[in-house]
Amino acid sequence: MNIQQTAVDLDSLEPLAALGLQSPSPAFLAQLPIAIHACDAEGRILWFNSRAADLWGRAPRVGDDSELFCGSYKLFLDGRPISREQTPMAEVLRTGTPVRGLEGRLERPDGSHVWVTIHIAPVFDEDGVLAGAINCFHERIGGRLEMSDARSDDWMQARDERLAATYEHVGAGIVEIDRDGRMLRVNQQLCRLTGYTASELLGRTIFEETLPEDTAEDRAQFSRQIAGEFDRYSIEKRIYCKDGGHIWAAVTSSSIRDAAGKFLYAVRVQHDITDRKRAEQALARRMEEQAALFAFSERLQHCQSAEQVHKAALDAITRALGCTRASILLYDQAEVMRFAAWRDLSEAYRKAVEGHSPWDRNETRPAPVCIEDVARSDLPDDLKQTILNEGIQATAFTPIVQDGRLAGKFMAYHVEPHHFTPSELDTALTLARLLGFALARLSGDEARRLAERDAQQLAAIVESSADAIVSKNLDGIIQTWNDGARRLFGYSRDEAVGRSITMLIPSDRQDEEPRILAKIKAGERVDHFETVRRRKDGSLVDISLTISPIRDRMGRVIGASKIARDITERKLAQRRLQESEQRLQELLDAIPAAIYTTDADGKITYFNQTAVEFAGRTPSLGSDEWCVTWKLYLPDGTPLPHDQCPMAIALKEGRPVRGVEAVAERPDGTRVPFIPFPTPLFDASGRVTGAINMLVDLSERKQAETQQRLLLNELNHRTKNNMQMLQGLLYTAARSARSEEARRVLDDACSRIAAMAAAQRVLYGTTDATSFAADEFLGAVVETIQQTLPAGIKITRTSATGALSNDIAMPLALILNELLTNAAKHGISDPAADGIRVSLVEYDGQFELYVEDDGPGFDLNAVRQTSSGLRLVLGLARQLHAELTVSRSPSRATLRFGASRGA
Repeated sequence: MNIQQTAVDLDSLEPLAALGLQSPSPAFLAQLPIAIHACDAEGRILWFNSRAADLWGRAPRVGDDSELFCGSYKLFLDGRPISREQTPMAEVLRTGTPVRGLEGRLERPDGSHVWVTIHIAPVFDEDGVLAGAINCFHERIGGRLEMSDARSDDWMQARDERLAATYEHVGAGIVEIDRDGRMLRVNQQLCRLTGYTASELLGRTIFEETLPEDTAEDRAQFSRQIAGEFDRYSIEKRIYCKDGGHIWAAVTSSSIRDAAGKFLYAVRVQHDITDRKRAEQALARRMEEQAALFAFSERLQHCQSAEQVHKAALDAITRALGCTRASILLYDQAEVMRFAAWRDLSEAYRKAVEGHSPWDRNETRPAPVCIEDVARSDLPDDLKQTILNEGIQATAFTPIVQDGRLAGKFMAYHVEPHHFTPSELDTALTLARLLGFALARLSGDEARRLAERDAQQLAAIVESSADAIVSKNLDGIIQTWNDGARRLFGYSRDEAVGRSITMLIPSDRQDEEPRILAKIKAGERVDHFETVRRRKDGSLVDISLTISPIRDRMGRVIGASKIARDITERKLAQRRLQESEQRLQELLDAIPAAIYTTDADGKITYFNQTAVEFAGRTPSLGSDEWCVTWKLYLPDGTPLPHDQCPMAIALKEGRPVRGVEAVAERPDGTRVPFIPFPTPLFDASGRVTGAINMLVDLSERKQAETQQRLLLNELNHRTKNNMQMLQGLLYTAARSARSEEARRVLDDACSRIAAMAAAQRVLYGTTDATSFAADEFLGAVVETIQQTLPAGIKITRTSATGALSNDIAMPLALILNELLTNAAKHGISDPAADGIRVSLVEYDGQFELYVEDDGPGFDLNAVRQTSSGLRLVLGLARQLHAELTVSRSPSRATLRFGASRGA
């Protein structure tokens, strides 16, 4: 093909654009010597000729949204494959600017290539609105043009190519964006700056790539640029990179408008200013550090307390090190590093990490310790998790040194991983030095104030003390003499100072002073030395001496201080106490009961002679524990260890033990039943100091109880025989009686005798002489009455609780007999279905007995005069001071009474 002739043909075909986008006839398209196709404003292909299909190597689908802008299989510009959105047709439809002589390379589906020259003209409707474009392209034989062979259009193409190369390789990032901020074209430098490829950036908006805190300003400026308020603006902002970081960029945005001034797109030139910004930030941070140090040193001059120093230090740490949280920890008297001040730290966190230190207490040159990423650190897992739970991602330990020794640390906390720069560490050490100096100054001031206060208080105490306080030199010459010494010894200060202390020592005790001085010179202390001294009037006084050496600043002993206390009253009290204890011991020895005492650990401290006789042995003071006996048993014969005996329980639980019986075995094998009465003894603070125990011999009482039981058994036997005989006579008389009325009366009498006999068995079967168990009584009486009732009648009873006095038994047995007999007669119509229910329960010292059946019940007032059995029940109820009530649905008779008669 003739290249020159082809160009002329293209010029003659350019007016095709004026024809609009209507589809030409196939014959017309077939006669064209070039490839041609048209697109609407959205890029959909409207028509194409066979020459275009030949060059593309395929026939695209007309009007298909998936085949926008171009029918080629692949298109390469400047050797780079481009997407459909980057094709020249897409560029013309976006900008409305024609393309002439652009050279590109088509790749067909079969893999073959062809070089083509592209001419694209935009088509506007009658209103000047872009309606689409027509693309005329032809094959270029031999690839790219040489300048020597090119026409002016070829020269323009070469110029455009140079501009394109400059566009791609300029040292600034360039991006073209539409009115929505969507990126239409980017150069290689922008890709290098952000790490994204062009295909990853195209279609995204510039605001998506901007850090959120910088987006609002850029968006506002760009809106004003689109509106035409200005055509160019500059801004500095942060842009995301593909690796997750960001760069600082200085952006200049310039408008591209058409001839009518309509905004087409914007070109944004972006220069990387990250290094400059970092330098500025570093400089600003350094200035802030210096300002914080200056402010801290200024505030320290006015701090009068540790709290004020701590607050100033926390303000300086957070400001200088750029953190929001900080803490100060100092060693306490127990050599544990504890929180002294903190900011925004939870109590749980402080408790978990308190006491932790990365340095040894005696380390002479501790260095800061930085943890720039807690999650990746080698801290113990539990400590690491505690720190992370507090929302701390990075932290630094800075040592606080005071007077050349490690005094504590301060901590700076960051919520994100943080690199601690050398400048920050230098600042932290400077803060720590200032803090250490301030704390040392306060400590010195406080120590001086305390020393002055203590000296004043000591002088006041010495002068006002009731004890005699005297100082002397190593020769025994009195140096000071307080008012207490004047009152105790009778000498005034002028009479005593300058004289030898031996003037107070009786002649028979003159050897005490040399021994005392020898100990003082050796630096020893004499505590509570009890002796006798002579007053000015010649009388003697019992005193207790405490003597301490006095040292100079070099630690040398230069004298002694004496505190003398009058113990005359105490000595008198001791003698009285000894006399009282002697009288108490004589009294305890005279009591005809075994008595002994123990200390708080259960060791025997005292016993009387009766205890020796009771135990059959002499206890060993200070070694025997808990009890004076040889062996112990429970009443049932089970061995009872001494450390579980009542005395041991009283000491361990700090309470008296009562109502317990035990058996003591003597070494000769004899056994003695007894009741112990251990009682703990307490001091003024309520602490158990020991216990006293009295052992009451039950041998005679047990013998009397045995004899009484024998007599009761004999009486029970005879009473039972008499009742059985009486019951037999009544039964025989009833069987031989001819009158039905007589037989009924005799049967009732027989039943009542049986109930009384059941109650009598319970009374004589109990071990308690005054009361009986309610449940045992109810069971015996109900069982006896059941035997007198017709076969098939069932009595159901619930368990009873409590105990009743013996004088209630017989009346209650007769009442129960009458109520159950009456229920059996009148409340049972069908023995298979009906039954009788009886219960005896206790409520707050009162008992309630009820008998319930399935019958119709009765009216108490209506049958009161007609029923002899009911009259008997009412009479017995009055005897018991009880209340009888009846109710229906169900039929129930209820008796309420006290635990003892008359209650």
